[in-house]
Amino acid sequence: MANSRIKASLVTTVYNEEDSIGDFLNSIRPQTIKPSEIIIVDADSKDKTQEIIRKFIKGNKKLNIKLFIKRGNRSIGRNEGIKKAKNEIIAVTDVGCILSKNWFEEIIKPFKNSKIDVVAGFYEPLFENTFQKSLSTYTCVMRDELSEDFLPSSRSISFKKTAWKKVGGYPENLNTCEDLVFASKLKEYGFKFSVNSGAVVNWPQRKNILEAFFQFYAYALGDGKAHYFRRGTPFLFLRFFLLLALIVLSLRDSSIFYLLIFLTFLYMIWSIFKNYKYVKKSLAFIYLPLLQITSDIAVFFGTSIGFIKSFKDN
Repeated sequence: MANSRIKASLVTTVYNEEDSIGDFLNSIRPQTIKPSEIIIVDADSKDKTQEIIRKFIKGNKKLNIKLFIKRGNRSIGRNEGIKKAKNEIIAVTDVGCILSKNWFEEIIKPFKNSKIDVVAGFYEPLFENTFQKSLSTYTCVMRDELSEDFLPSSRSISFKKTAWKKVGGYPENLNTCEDLVFASKLKEYGFKFSVNSGAVVNWPQRKNILEAFFQFYAYALGDGKAHYFRRGTPFLFLRFFLLLALIVLSLRDSSIFYLLIFLTFLYMIWSIFKNYKYVKKSLAFIYLPLLQITSDIAVFFGTSIGFIKSFKDN
């Protein structure tokens, strides 16, 4: 089956995205293959988002853009958009991203094989400075880490509508980590994945350490609520409790204090060593340890609070 004959719908959600919606919409126009329909679900934005979208629709009628209003989190919005989609093949991305010009072609290409149910696309960071480049090592999967076990983010994913329906859609109790839970369910149900690193969206990175903290915290809060624990989370908690124990012991034994200083030094070196190859800038010697500390604190409290909330909400 030729790509041009694969009918697929593009679904995305928005809420108060007046600063980014224009760049996103403009990245749809040059796509090498256009979606047969583009469904945007707005959670009732209070800014000029809807106005910008409607103006774009009027000027680009051939793109077949449909705007719907549905209050709720992004999972609710995605599920609503997918329900309204007319095609079996669904491509999903986030408005905060900018599509590479062949993204849609690449994200649907593997469906030429009728056995494929899910396509895991890729996302690359957009950065303007060394801080953002350093931050991307904590928020993005690097290309040399990509494998067939890669769980796709909904910044860049496509799937059959029947698969989405079978797993119950996106979990509507979650607003973060919802895409990883959704992708994990697709894996658990045995649906056939194809990883296509050529299906790239570009993802702008946060601009400062405070924004980074709240980003880490929000993701961890979702992880905790979903009882989804990433590979490094147990080691993070182990580091935290070891630190707490050493602080307490150092109050009684000064030699423990020197051990604490030494381990802290090793921690800083480790944070630089594991990610410096992706940044290669002198400022990374400051930013990488700072981001490691920020991430650890945000993830510890976010995961813990999310985990507790999961039982309170039930």
